Amino acid sequence: MATMLERASRAALDLFFPPQCAICGRGGTLLCDGCVARLPAADDRRCDRCWTSIAYGVICNHCRSTPPAFVTLRSAFVMEDGARDLTHMLKYQGLTSLAEPMTRCMLERIDLSGAGLVVPVPLHRGRQRSRGYNQAVTLGRHMARMLALPFDAQAANRVRATKPLAKTMHRDERRAIVAGAFEGRRARVENRKILLVDDVATTGATLDSCAGALLEAGAGSVRCVTWARAD
Repeated sequence: MATMLERASRAALDLFFPPQCAICGRGGTLLCDGCVARLPAADDRRCDRCWTSIAYGVICNHCRSTPPAFVTLRSAFVMEDGARDLTHMLKYQGLTSLAEPMTRCMLERIDLSGAGLVVPVPLHRGRQRSRGYNQAVTLGRHMARMLALPFDAQAANRVRATKPLAKTMHRDERRAIVAGAFEGRRARVENRKILLVDDVATTGATLDSCAGALLEAGAGSVRCVTWARAD
């Protein structure tokens, strides 16, 4: 029933407010095929574990010396040009309707078979209250629906607020800031194969910390997926 109502509401909105591509403004869709084709794909040589760009090898030096808690991280795009613009629209401008076409683009580029439960990276309640929503939740809900998987926004909790992580921060500094910031809920994640969802990965420190908390709570494994990777 809810899905039928959502479709009816969307059809009514489209009738009075026809959708336009968020990037180029072309009418008919929120994200047109031409703009999707120009998004900067993260398909160059990358670490098989954390998906950072590397010049040679299969695993980066950091993952060899300090393996992350997650099994793999995959990002569909590089945090540049249109991919960056869409991230900011979704995250800061309240354009949550973009989450659906963005998720579809992610799934067209990344194989996520084998997951058992979709979990979004949580925001601290203060930050979520000020923003009004969690962009990882909006992406995760669509991803779970498209993959026909269960979704649980309460499987992980952010127990400590952290200052924003600047891109210029060293990897170890970012890891120290988010250490102990998350808590997994055993009753929700025990023995589950978790697919952890967020919008952007920079060094992977936040995903690593959250994945570690889920494993401590009994999760069987954690794989991560994001819309973009900030190299």
